[in-house]
Amino acid sequence: MLDPRRLLTFREVARQGSFSKAADALALTQPAVSQQVGALERELGATLLTRGRGGTTVTPAGELLLAHADAVAARLELADTQMGELADEGRLSLRLGAFPSALATIVPVAVGALRATQPELEISIEEAPTAELESMVTAGDLHASLGFQDAALPRREFPGLRRVDIAEEPFVAVVPAGHRLAKRKRVALEDMAGERWMAPSRSGIIVRSCRAAGFEPRIVIVTRDPLASAAMTAAGLAVSITPRLSERIELPGVVHRPLRNAPRRTLYVLLPEKGAHPLADELVRELAAAAR
Repeated sequence: MLDPRRLLTFREVARQGSFSKAADALALTQPAVSQQVGALERELGATLLTRGRGGTTVTPAGELLLAHADAVAARLELADTQMGELADEGRLSLRLGAFPSALATIVPVAVGALRATQPELEISIEEAPTAELESMVTAGDLHASLGFQDAALPRREFPGLRRVDIAEEPFVAVVPAGHRLAKRKRVALEDMAGERWMAPSRSGIIVRSCRAAGFEPRIVIVTRDPLASAAMTAAGLAVSITPRLSERIELPGVVHRPLRNAPRRTLYVLLPEKGAHPLADELVRELAAAAR
């Protein structure tokens, strides 16, 4: 079995690009760092690092090992965080991360219900993109996070984390109240071709859905803020499609309509595979109930 100390020493040299900088970061002497990396290379029978004028570079074998070293470091960091919390029995806290539209809809409902049964619970909430939230749960900075993915794509899994699906929701059309489509009971994506569009990004579910419907959306506004999206729609600046949960954010001048052949997204909660928060399952139940 590989010596984890040697593995983490190698990782630091690879990250720093220098034996001397790695020695400073690890509070070791440079010869000690060199000895540990050399011993690891002999153990594996492979060269992991090469030294040159530009510094230390990682070999192909080193790149492969570095991926495993990063995973080991992440699990050790998570273990350190979880053990520290276990030792701190006098404080009950929960750290949750979510994307903007969830924060504006299901998170307040779920957290309120959880606090009703756990009045002493201290809950902190953080907004970030889904990929960043995943990293924060892996590192132990968050106990749980909400994410989503296009339901038409293969299920996304996360090493070291447990994914719990809580809902699948269709998208709906969102148009200004005075728009020609606002009078219809149901809208097709093709009906929205040629319009000015708003989207969270210039890729993703919305753009893929428009292309599947036979047109390229002319995106003039890019925002992830659900309140800003609603306000800009009300002002007549653009149309879009949005997950059905966003219908709960009501503003005058905004009309939502069911969408024919609507794309769908899956909502999920990410938890540590081991050492999840004692209230994790209850949190998941409340989030699923709020999503319904």
